[in-house]
Amino acid sequence: MTTREHAHLRIAVDLVVLTVREGTLQALVITRGNEPFAGQPALPGGFVRTDEDITDAAVRELGEETGLDGGSLFLEQFAVFGEPHRDPRGRVVSVAYLAIMPDLPLPTAGSDASNAAWSPVDAVRGSLAFDHDRILDEAVERARRRLELTTLATRFCAAEFTIGDLRTVYEIVWGEALDPRNFSRKVVNTEGFVEPTGTKRMPPTGRPAALYRAGAATTLNPPIMRTGTP
Repeated sequence: MTTREHAHLRIAVDLVVLTVREGTLQALVITRGNEPFAGQPALPGGFVRTDEDITDAAVRELGEETGLDGGSLFLEQFAVFGEPHRDPRGRVVSVAYLAIMPDLPLPTAGSDASNAAWSPVDAVRGSLAFDHDRILDEAVERARRRLELTTLATRFCAAEFTIGDLRTVYEIVWGEALDPRNFSRKVVNTEGFVEPTGTKRMPPTGRPAALYRAGAATTLNPPIMRTGTP
């Protein structure tokens, strides 16, 4: 029989911070210093304080556990996770945030995290505490989908980048190789996706490559789709 007793909830935040490092899609992962799951990898996060805005809590927890400045990141709420038994400490509902940035610094562990590091997504998937594997998977799929429909990929790049740099982001995040000429044609012909800087990158060998910056558009029309995506 279903009980009609109202749940006594605690609100938490969890953060998926993604970047491209060393040719792989990497996530910011801590090692828990306290029970439950002491010594196990997890996403950064924690409980929201009584007088605290939820986004402020996300910024605070990121700073306390990893030393990164969440105020300088674009933190996007992307899902709420509230399965009744997701946390052994009681009924905890977590608001999940996604942040994507290039060239983020090395984290420094603090608060209740005994370690913090960038880790390849494929290396940590399946090992995270709580339901953080599910949260990470949903965040990665959201990032992949947004690369199809929006100009999100430019956030993984430096201020100036080549079309090859941008293609590499797509290949790493999607996990599939793309035809260079076809990709370049789609990017350049999509209004507002990128803007030429008028300068070129001079490699040690080979031809100079034109440099671009992010354009004004936020959505892609037409979208750039993954292989097999309807």
